[in-house]
This record gives sequence, structure tokens and C-alpha cells, in this order.
Amino acid sequence: MSFKIAFIGAGSIGFTRGLLRDMLSVPEFNNIEVAFTDINSHNLDMVTELCQRDIRENGLDITIQSSTDRRAALKDAKYVICTIRVGGLEAFATDVDIPLKYGVDQCVGDTLCAGGIMYGQRGIHEMLNICKDIREVAAEDVLLLNYANPMAMLTWACNKYGGVKTVGLCHGVQGGHSQIAEVFGLDKKEVDIICAGINHQTWYVQIGHKGEDLTGKLLEAFENHADFSRTEKVRIDMLRRFGYYSTESNGHLSEYVPWYRKRPNEIEEWIDLGNWINGETGGYLRVCTEGRHWFETEFPNWMKDSPHAYKQEERSEEHGSYIIEGLETGRVYRGHFNMVNNGIISNLPDDAIIEAPGYVDRNGIAMPVVGDLPLGPAAVCNVSISVQRLAVEAAVHGDDQLLRQAFMMDPLVGAVCNPKEIWQMVDEMLVAQEAWLPQYGKAIAESKGRLAAGNLIPTKEGYQGAARLKVKTVEEMQQDRDAANKNAGESDKGKDRAKAK
Repeated sequence: MSFKIAFIGAGSIGFTRGLLRDMLSVPEFNNIEVAFTDINSHNLDMVTELCQRDIRENGLDITIQSSTDRRAALKDAKYVICTIRVGGLEAFATDVDIPLKYGVDQCVGDTLCAGGIMYGQRGIHEMLNICKDIREVAAEDVLLLNYANPMAMLTWACNKYGGVKTVGLCHGVQGGHSQIAEVFGLDKKEVDIICAGINHQTWYVQIGHKGEDLTGKLLEAFENHADFSRTEKVRIDMLRRFGYYSTESNGHLSEYVPWYRKRPNEIEEWIDLGNWINGETGGYLRVCTEGRHWFETEFPNWMKDSPHAYKQEERSEEHGSYIIEGLETGRVYRGHFNMVNNGIISNLPDDAIIEAPGYVDRNGIAMPVVGDLPLGPAAVCNVSISVQRLAVEAAVHGDDQLLRQAFMMDPLVGAVCNPKEIWQMVDEMLVAQEAWLPQYGKAIAESKGRLAAGNLIPTKEGYQGAARLKVKTVEEMQQDRDAANKNAGESDKGKDRAKAK
């Protein structure tokens, strides 16, 4: 069995290496073609060298086709895995720092809120270029597996405007599933779930164990858990008030809704600084920055460490390899996938990208009808979908009026800022990200004029947020290599490769 798989954004070392291990752990895939492409030739060379070493040590005769020429990598590819971060850390910093001047305190800023909306503007423009290349040079029946954020916005744009069948993939459902099993003291394999909603706001609407419905017992179980009662306060409060647990981490979820990060003096009540993902201001930006620095330092040690073993028991829970395995071998796989709704969740819009249970085999990807979400969770999702729709249309058409409306409709931005502040914030963000937003040429020129004219609303220049930690130096990270490697992995979940101009 042979086919070609191409990785776009392959310089993402931990994620690319892990996904390749997952793929090549499938016995039938021991002679597939593999192509890597990234705009950073140095990182691409290092990742290729490390992955090629893994392949060689596992006794496979596969030579990675590694190139900064994206079209060459995509040539005849049947599957494409995308893990780009458009604008890299330079743009990411403005996603976090400019909104802070206006009091919008984000932990991540890659899915919704001010940072996620602007990340989507950069990403959608480039994803449509990628789709054009895929249409022109990849295999006719190509499938794009998108791991890049903002997941829903990018997947929405690719399906509606890109002309390429695209499935969005995330590991949030698996992570929450593990937590649920832990609070009940059960093995994860014994706990059955139905989880549905939108990416990063997917809800465990049914939890069962050996015929017993545990859904109504979940709040008490989380409240009594020694760690989660401290680190997941936002998620537990949402469970308390909406009746269902949400997939995403405390830090992520806190910036998608209007209630937990709008007053600086209250933010620390809801977060924990033991790990960035629990709500630290700009936490994901910090670990991504540390991870980039650590990449160069640690690479020689990774080359000395034992290679990844291509064994079934070593595969991760990432959906990508299992989807391809199902399509190619016919083995049935059940997972949670991001797809165009089209009636799967009946009280969410048909054009939205939803995340819901699906099944894969040789016949394709099948998404059973979920029906209605509970009214409260559906309401939370529908607010976010409105923001996503505005942001997608803004990015595709370069319409800054729609972009500003997306900011106004965003739950946290709207809770913190008034319309005049939002207009000025968008001006600042457009100008700061000009290099990655060619579709906004006219709007950026107008924004520059307004900012230069003066009479600006005062902002909190230099404000670092309610709970920001400093970026560690390489020397500080070397003092605890294990922790540094863990953070590097956190920063490398397929979302930290740049698309610079």
C-alpha cells in the first residue's frame, strides 16, 4: 500500500515527529511517500534529520522529500496535514500585547477573542493560497487534515472558499475525557462519552459507565478532586451553571466567554499559575517563545536520545493517522472531527464548523446526527459562531467593517471595551500586522491615517496583564531540562510555524 502524505509547517518538531510516528506505526504504511515543507529552511532541515533518523532506526526504506517549495511537497499528495502559524511569534505577540492595552487579558489568543480573530485573518488568507496549490498539484481525491488554529475559522474558509475537502482535528476531547475518567476513579476505556459543539467549546453531553449515566454526577466529582478543583475553576463554574463540562482548558475557556477575565482584580480568582494552560496572561505566547529558544539548544540532545519506536502502543491519541488508516485499510475508527454542520447538530447553523462524533472506514468519514445540544451550551456556541462567521467573511473579502463587527460581537472584547475602543484597537492591530494582511491594503492605509491624526483614546501602555510571568532564558530552562522539554512540547502542538513575508 502506497500513497503520499505532505506536512505543511513541518518545522514544528514535536508535532511533526509525533504524527509521523503515528503514521508509520501502521504496518500497511511502511512504504508510503512522505514530504515535509516549511518556510524556515533551518528548522525544516533539523526536523527532517531527526525524523529520517527515526525512520532509519525503525528499519524502513522511506526517504523524506524535504523542501521549502510547497508545491513540490504537495505534488500528487493524497493527504495533507497542515500545522502552520501565520506570522509566527512576531505576529502572535501583537495578538496578545495590543489587546492588553485596552484591558483585554488573554491566556492563549488563538481561537476567539481579539487574538484569535486576528490570527484567523492571517491564517485564512494563507490557507486559501495553500488550497489553490492543493487543487492544482495534489491528488484529485486529496483530503486536507487541518491542525492549525483558529480551527473552526480556517476549516470553514477551506471548505467554503478553498475548494478542498477539509477536516479539522484537535485533541481537546481526548484530554477532557481523561479528566472525566480520573475524577470518577475509572479507566478511560471504561468511560463512554458523547461530546458535541464547536472546537474548543465542545460539551460532554453524555457520560456513561457500564450502563450507568454519570452525567449528573460530574460536578460533584470535579469539585471534590484535589487538583482540578484548583486548576479548572472556570470549567467547573461553567459546568455548575450550564450543566455540562467543556472540552477546553481553564485558560482557553476563560477567554471565550465574557465572565471570567473582564476585571483584572478578579482574574486571579479563576486561574492557577502552576501551568500556563490554567490561565496565565499570555501563557501560550510565553511557552512558544521559550520553546523556540529551546529548540536550537536541545536539538543535539534529541539526536543523541533514543529514536521514536514505530509501534502501535506508542501511537498518540491524535486523530490524523487513525483517519488515514480507516480510509486506507477499512478498519473502523471513532473520533471527534471538525466538519461542516449540515444538520449534524440541529440547533447550530448548517454552515458552521461543528465538532462531533464521527466514524471512519474505507467508505469515508460518516458523521451521525447528534440532534439538539442542550439550550445553554448551544447558546454559548452560537455566540462564538457569529464571531467566526464575521471573521471568516472579513478575512476572505478584506472587509474591515466585518472585522470590527467580529470584535464587537466577541464575548470578552465586548465585555471589556466600548465601540470607540474597539475601532481603535482594530486600527492598531491592522497596522501592526500589515506584513501578513495583504487583503487589507486600503483599510490599513486608512487606519494609519487615523492613528497618525492624534486625538486617540488613552490606553494602558506597557500593561502586562493580571497574571503574566516572564519568559525564561535558555540558562534558566537548562536548570530543569525535563520541564523545559515539556514546555517545548506544549508550544509545539502543530501551531507554531510561521508564514512570514
